Amino acid sequence: MSDPYSPEGELINIHTAFHAGAYNQVLTFDTSSLSPSNALPARILKLRSQIALGQTADVISSLAKETVPDLVAVRLLAEYDSGKDVLAQMEKLVEQHGQGNLTVQLCAGIVFERAGETEKALEVLSKHEGSLDAVALIVQIHLRQNRTDLAAKEAQRARKWAQDSLLVNIAESWVGMREGGEKYQSAFYVFEELATSSQTTSPHSLVAQAVSELHLGRLPEAQAALQQALELDPKAADTIANLIVLNTLLGKKDETAQLKEQLQQVDKEHRLLTDWQEKRAEFQRAMGKYTPKFEA
Repeated sequence: MSDPYSPEGELINIHTAFHAGAYNQVLTFDTSSLSPSNALPARILKLRSQIALGQTADVISSLAKETVPDLVAVRLLAEYDSGKDVLAQMEKLVEQHGQGNLTVQLCAGIVFERAGETEKALEVLSKHEGSLDAVALIVQIHLRQNRTDLAAKEAQRARKWAQDSLLVNIAESWVGMREGGEKYQSAFYVFEELATSSQTTSPHSLVAQAVSELHLGRLPEAQAALQQALELDPKAADTIANLIVLNTLLGKKDETAQLKEQLQQVDKEHRLLTDWQEKRAEFQRAMGKYTPKFEA
């Protein structure tokens, strides 16, 4: 099965906007002139953008009667994001359509990874037939595993057959942000291009640019990018989380405390907050092992 999102295809602009996190641009993208073969892939990008924007109820409702495997996969993804246990249904869908259906592979991979079934996610994604979307997800999973070596190898293999695809550049930039050194500057150029283009400017791309600026020690520039991201979406949890990091580096305790409260209201399960809670609990356990002694 050929990749409907290939760089040379007519979906390149909507596909690029999706991966830049410019979900509102995806939703307003005019797809009326697309060829019939690309109608479904374009619809899937729009549906996944709705899910990313938190519009899961709308997606579930619109797909309630659909039986096309691609659309069933998207519905299950939306239902999982809304808190429903769909693992058994997704596993059955993968058994029936996982070989050769890219949308099923991608949605199943996302659901399995979020459910903690990492090996199962990698197994289904590995069935792809030349899909950069699948490669990008595999790279993300390896980075979450702290296996930068595997992520780098996956991106390098894709580079051989995808050449100068933007999605390969993005995947390599994710890896570069872990490897550090001169890779920070290379990643910055990719993220800056996304953040400054009218078609791909989004809180997502601006945060990526800001994080690369932070690693390069350019704090004022990082602050400008994060403020712009916050203006686009005041409730974007990742933007707030990175503003917390920035203000911590700047020694602004009051601002940091306010931002923590704001993040708690927006997403109390955000990774930054749960990480703090885990480390606080570990510190308390460590303290419990020691009894202070005082000499008169």
